[in-house]
Amino acid sequence: MAPTATRTRQWLPYAAAVTAGLVVIAGAFVFVRQREAGCAITLQVNSSTEKAALLVDLAERYNRGDRSIDGGGCAQVHVSALNSGKATEALATDWTRTGLPQPQVWLPTSSLWTGQLRLLDEAAGRELQTPDHYPSIANSPLVIAMPQPKAELVRQHGALGWEEILGLSGRDGWAGFGKPEWGRFTFGKDNPNLSTSGLAATIATYYAAVKRASDLTRSDLADPAVTQFVRRIEANVSHYSDDSVDLLRSLAEADLAGSAGSTDDMSAIVLQEELVDLYNTGALSPRQDGQERGRRPNVPLVAVHPKEGTFNLDHPFVVLPTADKRQRAAATDFQKFLTEDAQQESFARLGFRDHERRASAELLASVGAEPSGGLSYFEPPAPEVVGAMLDGWRTLRKKANILITLDTSGSMQAKVGTRTRFQVAAAAAGKGLALLNAEDQVGLWSFSSETKQQPKSPYREEVPLGGFDQTRIKNKIAGLQVVGDTALYATVRAAHRELLDRYDPQRINAIVVLTDGKNEYSKDNDLARLLAEVALDPKRPVKVFCIAFDRDSDFATLDRIAKASSGKAFDATDPAKIDDAFVKLVSSF
Repeated sequence: MAPTATRTRQWLPYAAAVTAGLVVIAGAFVFVRQREAGCAITLQVNSSTEKAALLVDLAERYNRGDRSIDGGGCAQVHVSALNSGKATEALATDWTRTGLPQPQVWLPTSSLWTGQLRLLDEAAGRELQTPDHYPSIANSPLVIAMPQPKAELVRQHGALGWEEILGLSGRDGWAGFGKPEWGRFTFGKDNPNLSTSGLAATIATYYAAVKRASDLTRSDLADPAVTQFVRRIEANVSHYSDDSVDLLRSLAEADLAGSAGSTDDMSAIVLQEELVDLYNTGALSPRQDGQERGRRPNVPLVAVHPKEGTFNLDHPFVVLPTADKRQRAAATDFQKFLTEDAQQESFARLGFRDHERRASAELLASVGAEPSGGLSYFEPPAPEVVGAMLDGWRTLRKKANILITLDTSGSMQAKVGTRTRFQVAAAAAGKGLALLNAEDQVGLWSFSSETKQQPKSPYREEVPLGGFDQTRIKNKIAGLQVVGDTALYATVRAAHRELLDRYDPQRINAIVVLTDGKNEYSKDNDLARLLAEVALDPKRPVKVFCIAFDRDSDFATLDRIAKASSGKAFDATDPAKIDDAFVKLVSSF
């Protein structure tokens, strides 16, 4: 039991910060409340967020219908939404902390989560909440999404596998396809600790390594040839993402603006097929008020299916032990309702395959045809193997050069409750540092403006970029003085030059900026020049990731800086969100 208990402790901090899904629902949930006259049975359903808005509509349709359940009577379905990782944690600990109704039915993105909940229940010595296999209400296979010109070139070479596509030599990959002008081959994927699609992509890579479609074991994970295969794939990651939806939104925005895009150092993105359809049909494009979808991108994505097979996200319908006999009967009827043709057509309009894995003609026209013999699928590994895979992934993932720049201007003395902004930020930084890899290279700068203690420069090297020494960095942060104005542009500019000088093509090269303000440094206030200087060079990508802390932060400008470099800005203008922001940020490395 000891190894399982250790796995449990490692899983929960990551699960608490999972960000999967397309729909952002105010307050993290939404209820369907229809008239309940004559319907004595209430069924609480919790859905993963990427399909939650649709489930709300379908529950309304169900509640308006003239349906009766076995044993007599009718039921009212109420839907709440929580991403699958947070729901897994809440079901394993204390659901009441979510503020949502206790569910009798759970609709996560994948049965991978039901397996992880089973592990957590076993570790706690309690009754298993998810002991079985469960029927699907919709499906979406994992694909390698590529811009159309690149996908068409790859397909000309016949059926290719995970290694032949994602394992291309990072710097010279496109030369092997006769396109040396396209430069390096890199791809984007979600962090598997934070994302269902990222976890599925990692599992698919392991299956490709062992050249099987089922029965992955712990001994497979320890095979040196397997770890070498996975390490070679991970070496071509441009950077990891906490949410592929945000990545696609940035790509769509750049595409429609006529620029190369915030992902122009990426040749591919590994994600679920459903998101490729939403991207191509304009659902992720910028839109005007009143529009349901934006304009279709100029360059669509094409879903490439590796020859070895792929992993499927099965959206299971899970009836939990909290359901009594009448609620179980209601759940059976609701599950039947969801798999009827009219409701399945609603799933299809969002890019899903049906509950039996069949794709509509419209979906295939949008994302690209599947292989002539149809898709082959990997079987999910045992939950224990998935847990061991995640434990080992941190040592196999691509390593990083990370330069952290921490705002020490006088405004960081402002109070957030009983602590200063700086104390809150320092505590969050400490938690984030704990999630970095011991093999990362990490440095620390502080910045404000010239002061009596620091008269020559608005920024100062506190810990040189080098081997990660978590204790040294935390001690340095604890001893920093908070004074002066905010020299934001000068610091980002200098940090960018530093990482170009120290550039390592075998690592993710990134700057982290934590600030509570906006640029207040008159000696360097040229934003246009800064944006031009940090603009992504696909041959030597250095990405800027910003955390906008507290309400005085100029989030819009930080977002522009991050996007120019193909990085990302995280909004922690509500200080309560800063811990989550740091965990999401660290998931990029």
